[in-house]
Amino acid sequence: MDESPKLSAIEGLKASSNYLRGTIAEELANRSDAFEDETSQLLKHHGMYQQDDRDLRGRTDAAGNKLGKVYSLMVRVKIPGGVLTCDQFLTQLALCDALGNTTLRITNRQDLQLHGVVKKNVQEVIRRINEVQLTTLGACGDVERNVLCCPAPYRNDPVRAALQETAHAISSHLLPRTTAYHEIWLKDSATGDEQLVGGGAEGHEIEPIYGKTYLPRKFKTALALCDDNCTDVYANDLGLLAVVEGGRLVGYNVLVGGGMGVTPSNKRTFPAVAQRMAFIPPEQALDLAVAVVQVQRDFGNRQDRKRARLKYLIADWGLDRFRAKVEEYYGRRLADPHPDDVRAFDDHIGWHEQGDGRWFYGLNVENGRLLDRDGFTVKSALREICRAYRPRIRLTAQQSILFADLRAEDRPGVEAILRQHGVKLDHEISPVRRWSMACVALPTCPLAVTESERVLPGLIDRLEVELERLGLAGEKFTLRMTGCPNGCARPYNGDVGLVGKTAGKYTVYVGGRLLGDRLGFVYKDLVKFDDIVPTLVPLLAYFKESRRDGETFGDFCHRKGAADLLAWVQRQQAS
Repeated sequence: MDESPKLSAIEGLKASSNYLRGTIAEELANRSDAFEDETSQLLKHHGMYQQDDRDLRGRTDAAGNKLGKVYSLMVRVKIPGGVLTCDQFLTQLALCDALGNTTLRITNRQDLQLHGVVKKNVQEVIRRINEVQLTTLGACGDVERNVLCCPAPYRNDPVRAALQETAHAISSHLLPRTTAYHEIWLKDSATGDEQLVGGGAEGHEIEPIYGKTYLPRKFKTALALCDDNCTDVYANDLGLLAVVEGGRLVGYNVLVGGGMGVTPSNKRTFPAVAQRMAFIPPEQALDLAVAVVQVQRDFGNRQDRKRARLKYLIADWGLDRFRAKVEEYYGRRLADPHPDDVRAFDDHIGWHEQGDGRWFYGLNVENGRLLDRDGFTVKSALREICRAYRPRIRLTAQQSILFADLRAEDRPGVEAILRQHGVKLDHEISPVRRWSMACVALPTCPLAVTESERVLPGLIDRLEVELERLGLAGEKFTLRMTGCPNGCARPYNGDVGLVGKTAGKYTVYVGGRLLGDRLGFVYKDLVKFDDIVPTLVPLLAYFKESRRDGETFGDFCHRKGAADLLAWVQRQQAS
C-alpha cells in the first residue's frame, strides 16, 4: 500500500510542465482573452499574475445578459537591489501607457509592476522589458523572488557596494535556468533567434538548483545594514544582516524563517519574524543562500501550500535541527551569530549628499502608485526629471524612488518640476503618510476581501487631523494596511497593522516597530473601516500621556500589552 503523502495539485502541475512550459505557447496563439487556470499558475514563474477587474464582475449588457469577467495580467519586473538605469525606468513608464492601464507601481520588494496588460499584448510587453536588459523571470512563483538590498547610492562606500554586489550575485544564481522563458516570450518568429537576458547566459534546461518542481513556495531574501534596516530584513525567509567593524564588512548575521502570510481558516498558520541562526564571512554569502534554498527545496511542505513557507519548516523542526541540516548542505560548521543587530532605519527620503560631490533625492510615492490625475501628475514629473537630468534610478522597499547622481545646481530644477506637477516635497508630507504602505487589494487582487490601497490615503487624511490635535503630528511610526491576511504590505511587524478580515472590516494590530524585528499583537478584531481612526485615537492619547522618554508608539504598545491598552480606553470611555 502506497503511504507516501499526497502532493498538492500545483506540485503535480509543476512536475508535468516540462520546466514551466505547460501549454503557455499554445494558449498564447488562441483568441481567448484569458489563460486556463492551470496555465495561470505556471505564468507566475514567468513573472505575471492573471487577474480580473472585480469592480466589473456582474455586469450586464443592454438586454440584461450577464457579461463575463474582464481579464488582464499584472506583469512584474524583477529588479535586484532596486537598481535601474534612467532608460530602463523610462521604458516601464512608456509600457504602462502603451500596453497597461496607464499606471506603474513600485512594490515593497523593489520591483515594478505593470497592471492591466491584456493577453494579446503580454508577449510584446515581455519582449520590450528584456530589450532594456530587464526580466520578469522569477519575479513571482515558487522560486527566489526579488532580492532586496539598501538602494541608497552613497559613493565611495565599500560596504554598500559589497551588499549590492552580493544581492545581484544571489539573484542571478537563483534565477530559473529553463529555456522555456526565452522560447515562449523572446524567440524571434522570423529567425528563431532568442534573446537570453533572464535565466542565465546558456539557458540550461535542467534546473541544477530547483529541480523540475522548483520550491514548495515562494522564497524571499533581503540584505540590510544594522544601522539601516530599510529592507525590513526580519520579514524575509532569508536575511543577511551586514556586520561592519571599523568601516569594513566583516560578515553577515544569517536570519531565517521570516514571513507575513496567514490563512485565518488554518490555525497552524502564522506571521513570523526571522530568527538569528549564524554568522558567515562575506565571501560565503552565496554558498549559504544556496544551502538554505536547497534545504527548503528538499524538506519544505509540498502537501499543504498554506504551510509551505520556510518559517513552517523551522517551526516544525526547531532552529537547531534546521541549522544542522543547513550545515550539511553548506559543507561546513556555522558560527554563532555576531552580537550586532538592527538598530536604525532610514527611508532615504529628501536630499542627501552621495559622498562624491553629487546628490540624490528620495521621493515618497504614496503606496508606490505612479499615475497622472487632475492636479497630481507624478508620472509626468518623473519623465521630465529623467529626460532633463538623466539620473540613475533606485527603488526602495518602502515603495519610493531615489534619483541619484544629481549636481547641486540641479536641485532647484528638480524641485520645480515636482511642484509644477502637484507633487509634494519631502518636508510637505506628514510622518504618518511617509511611513505608510498598502497592498493593491481591490479591484484586481483575487485574494483581497476588502479595500486597501484605494482607501488608505483617505484614512490618513483623517488620522493626520487627530495627530495634529493631540500634538503628535511629528511622531514617526509605521502604518501598514492590507486587504487580506496574506500580509503583502508587511502589516504584522509595523507599529500599526490594519489587516482586512472581511468586507469593510479589519483586524487592528499594534506593538510592532519601525525596526521590523518584532511582531505586533491583535488589539481589536472586526473593526469597521470608519471606526479605525476612532479606535486608534485613544491609544495615541494614552501614548502621549504615559510614554517614556524616547519611546516610540510601537514600543509603548508592546510594553503595555493588549489588556492594559483596552482597560485604559474603557476607563476613559466610562469617565
